[in-house]
Amino acid sequence: MRRRSIKARRRPMLAGLLVAIVIAALASQLVGGGGGASEPSSRSGVDLLPGAGTQASAEATLQRAFDTHREGFWIEASGRIVRVLADDREGSRHQRVIVTLDTGQTLLIAHNIDVAPRVERIEVGDHLRFRGEYVWNAQGGVIHWTHHDPDGTELGGWLEHQGRRYR
Repeated sequence: MRRRSIKARRRPMLAGLLVAIVIAALASQLVGGGGGASEPSSRSGVDLLPGAGTQASAEATLQRAFDTHREGFWIEASGRIVRVLADDREGSRHQRVIVTLDTGQTLLIAHNIDVAPRVERIEVGDHLRFRGEYVWNAQGGVIHWTHHDPDGTELGGWLEHQGRRYR
């Protein structure tokens, strides 16, 4: 009986290790770790940047996206409200606020109030946590899809303000 080479004996172990790593990575995305870019969207044209899970990594991801005009990925982060804007009433109605990150980058949060409840008692200086899709613009970017998916096919996003989550 012939002995298999060391390389031949290692292949099944490496294949098993690779499968375990892929399963662990998929499981962590399904659980939805704390920040950065997150799970894929089923909507066409949406791709994701790899996320690391902290506010600092989310801010770094957003800064890179702004610098490179990258967009179409889901992000979870938080910022301070610097302006409360009038609602956008054209088409789907959106509650709009501008937040600033610790990096100084500003983001327009466009929260669809035809799909999700309006955020109550929102004021300049408040802390706002968000999950939504990033879209590039020259002012810093827009976060939209901060609501549940009405079709139920995606996770969707949310806003958190004063201990309450708005989906």
